Amino acid sequence: MQAKGVTHRGLRDKNEDSFLIEPEQKIFAVADGMGGHRAGEVASALAIKTVKEYLFKIKKPKEAFKDIEKAVQEANKKVYSHSCRNSKQEGMGTTLTVLWIVGMKAYVAHVGDSRAYLLRDGKIVLITSDHSFVQELVREGSITESEARVHPRRNLLTRAVGIEKETSVDVISFSLKKGDFVLLCTDGLSGTISDEEIKDIIYSSKTVEEACEKLVEAACNRGGEDNITSVLVYID
Repeated sequence: MQAKGVTHRGLRDKNEDSFLIEPEQKIFAVADGMGGHRAGEVASALAIKTVKEYLFKIKKPKEAFKDIEKAVQEANKKVYSHSCRNSKQEGMGTTLTVLWIVGMKAYVAHVGDSRAYLLRDGKIVLITSDHSFVQELVREGSITESEARVHPRRNLLTRAVGIEKETSVDVISFSLKKGDFVLLCTDGLSGTISDEEIKDIIYSSKTVEEACEKLVEAACNRGGEDNITSVLVYID
């Protein structure tokens, strides 16, 4: 298994994205924080830290589907509690997308509009569903994916980690095979370049390191103003 993560601050004065790469434990994650006074930065880092600590305690996973959901719920609890104790960071939150590989099976837990993609046999499939206002419009057929990328309310989330005492977590599981890629990314990437462009960059790159760097570079060149983070995992 090969994995690489790249993050870029974009045009903002701070990077509110966080990511996790733990190849030995096969745990990977991305988070995109929100809130003023460094709150987004704190929220994303705390969510990642909580998921890592929770899953690291599970040495022999028997109920990975439930465990990864509980890990994200625990992250929600920690972020929410922190915001309640710190008035300057009240209302902070974060997206959170986690990948845990057990054997040759992938488990993805997801809240917000960061994404997980599976690339297999030259094709790309979006694994997660964005919890956002514009994605609701796309699902209704009111706007297209292209229109969603430039919609004035594209950053409005319908679900996030830490905003409320409890949150609903999407959990998806699927079998892996050799030659698969799994990409985790924040909306600084997926909201700037298309899925087809993502696919072409990954398959035309010689290494996961090169692919990650080219993905972030492409988003930057397209005028990406947001934080941009990509974590790419290759199953060899």
